[in-house]
Amino acid sequence: MSGQDWLDKDFYKVLGVSKDASAEDIKKAYRKKAKKLHPDRHTGDKNAEEQFKQVGEAYAVLNDAEQRQQYDAIRAMGSGGARFAAGPGGPGGAGGAGFDDIFSAMFGGGQGGFSGARGGRPGGFNPAGGGPEPDLDDLLRMFGQQGGAPGGGFGGGGFGSSGFGGGRGPRPSAGQDIDARTKISFRQAALGTEVRLNVDGRTVTTRIPAGVHDGQRIRLRGKGRPGHGGAPAGDLMLTLDVEPHPVWSADGADLRITVPVSFDEAVLGATLTVPLLDGGTVKVKVPAGTPSGRTLRVRGKGLVTKKRTGDLKVTVEVAVPTHVEGKARQAVEDLRDALADEDPRAGLAEAAAR
Repeated sequence: MSGQDWLDKDFYKVLGVSKDASAEDIKKAYRKKAKKLHPDRHTGDKNAEEQFKQVGEAYAVLNDAEQRQQYDAIRAMGSGGARFAAGPGGPGGAGGAGFDDIFSAMFGGGQGGFSGARGGRPGGFNPAGGGPEPDLDDLLRMFGQQGGAPGGGFGGGGFGSSGFGGGRGPRPSAGQDIDARTKISFRQAALGTEVRLNVDGRTVTTRIPAGVHDGQRIRLRGKGRPGHGGAPAGDLMLTLDVEPHPVWSADGADLRITVPVSFDEAVLGATLTVPLLDGGTVKVKVPAGTPSGRTLRVRGKGLVTKKRTGDLKVTVEVAVPTHVEGKARQAVEDLRDALADEDPRAGLAEAAAR
C-alpha cells in the first residue's frame, strides 16, 4: 500500500477507535466489527463484504506497531502535523532554513518554491515557477530511509550526512510497494498453506499462516519493486480472498459447524460423532431437552494459530422428518396428546406487546 493510500484512509474511524487507542482496544474493536460483518451473516450483501474487508485492512495496519507508527506519521504529515521551525538551532532547523526553505533549495524553488505539500500552505509544488506536485511517497522516503528513523519516522539523523545536509549527491530511492491478491480455500486459510505468486514477471513464494481470514492483508517485506542505488526493495501487500466452505466457518480462532440431530436425540439426549477439520472426529454429548439452534463448545478443537488455539463450536439443528406414516405417525400423535397441556408459545404475545 502506498503512502497516498494511507493518507486517504482513516483506519481509526473504520474500527471506531480513537487515535490513542491501546493495542487491546484495537483488537477488541476489530473482533466486534469482524463478527458483525462476517460474510456468513450477510450472504450476498456486497456492502457488508466490502466493509468486512475494510475492517480487516485497518486491523492489519493498526495491529502492527511498526506499520501503525508509519501510518500515524504519514497521516500527521498529510494533515499538517509535520512542522519544522525556522531559525538557527531550532527544531528541524538546517542552518537557519525552515521546512519550506529546505524544499525550495532542494527543488530549485526560489520564490516559488515548495508552497503546498499536502498540509503546508495552500498551493502546489512550484519549482522555478512551475512543475508537477511531488509524489508523497518520494517525500516520505527523504525522511524515512537512509538517515531517518527506523520504519519511516522522523527520528535522529534525518538531516545528517545521508540527509539534506550531507552533500553526498542524490539519495538512493527505495523500491515501490506492490499490491497483489490471491484466492485460497477455507481449509488453506484455516490450516496455513504455501502460495506462489507471479509479480512483475517473477515468482514469489510465501507461507500463509494458519487462521487468516477473508480480506486480510499480509506484508511481504522486500518483495516489492527493487530499489535504486543500493536502496532496499519495496514490500508486497498481499490481500487474501478466502473461499467459503459449505460446512465450516471461522470465528477468529474458533471453528463453527452445524450438525443435524433427530427429534428423539434432541429430546432424550445423545452422543454425536462430529468431524474435525484435520480429518479426525470428536465425541460431543447433546444433553436431553436440547433445543434447535443451541451451540455446544468443545475446548481446544478449533484453529491452531501463533496466538492461541481456538475451540470447536457445534450448533445443533433438529431435523424434522418430511414423511411420517404408520407407527411413526401414531407415536407423534400420542406424544401430542400426552403434551397437550404444554404451550411452547406461552408468554409470546405478552412479551411482544412490551
